[in-house]
Amino acid sequence: MARIRPREAVLNMAHYSPPTAGRADKLRLDFNENTVGCSPRIVEFLKQHLDAGGLAVYPEYAEAKAAVADFFRVAPEQFIFTNGTDEAIQVFINTYVDDGQEVLLLRPAYAMYRFYAELAGATVRDLDYEGPAMEFPLAALLDAITPATRAVLIANPNNPTGTGLSPSAIERILKRARKAVVFIDEAYFEFSGITALGQIQHAPNLFISRTFSKVYGMAAMRLGCLFSDSANIAYLHKAQSPYSVNTLAVLAAQAAIRDTAYIGNYVAEVLAARELLCAGLERLNIGYVPSSANFVLVRAGTRAIEIRDRLRDRGILVRDRSYEAPGCVRITVGTREQTRRLLAALEEIWLAR
Repeated sequence: MARIRPREAVLNMAHYSPPTAGRADKLRLDFNENTVGCSPRIVEFLKQHLDAGGLAVYPEYAEAKAAVADFFRVAPEQFIFTNGTDEAIQVFINTYVDDGQEVLLLRPAYAMYRFYAELAGATVRDLDYEGPAMEFPLAALLDAITPATRAVLIANPNNPTGTGLSPSAIERILKRARKAVVFIDEAYFEFSGITALGQIQHAPNLFISRTFSKVYGMAAMRLGCLFSDSANIAYLHKAQSPYSVNTLAVLAAQAAIRDTAYIGNYVAEVLAARELLCAGLERLNIGYVPSSANFVLVRAGTRAIEIRDRLRDRGILVRDRSYEAPGCVRITVGTREQTRRLLAALEEIWLAR
């Protein structure tokens, strides 16, 4: 019996296979997760509110939506819960992009933008971050936006470069792309402090995603939010499975947003550790891209794979990104203690030429 061919868009897609095993008991500096874990209040809250009966019932979101809306200073009808940022991207693309329509992406960037755009059969146009500092190509992007542009997807700060975009630049993009939808991924907002969330009620083409996977330490829960004008949110609801976010995730979110001290302390620790990491790289004469996020893109040159592998042998995981940023390794920033351990191992490897 002949095998049934999938859609042409699927045949043409590249495989995306991030490592998903063998990370336990290692220093996880490879996926930009919170490196110390979520707030203890989250675990305690789940213990108090979980029972066998509750797990037998489909999720209810009203209480959590009200709490999260209040935290982000939006109305409940101005966002949807999503199964991580990945589902936010998927629902956004499914709602607004048809087969063959043009999507503008930056390069290098988070792989799921291209993944879902290609899966939808979109025509993808790439614009490269510019120069050694991987600066955002604002002029080039503004020139690239035409009446044929259907969607623009941007991370701010960007992954893997860590470079950011100013609020005024976002405003210019929104004005230029009046006939397109603009998706701003703010997964690392807490480390940069730059957000466009306050613009959603004034810019009907703006969509913003946030995640609980990074600073909140809830990557295993797969919870995100997608914000926009309430009329847009109504359309997004139509394209989303009604129960894609589980009960544990929305319970955990309510506890996470209440522990502001935990988040503030962790962010402060990461920012101090980022300075420590950059100073250490400069001391070793290793180049890097200045970052506004909880990671740094390191220029390891021809030794990128070696650095990744030899650090892994020492129980430290970092992410090779040389496939899209030649010679680069991305290092998540954790605590200062973790950073000192990394730098000690990196110095030993780097100087052993």
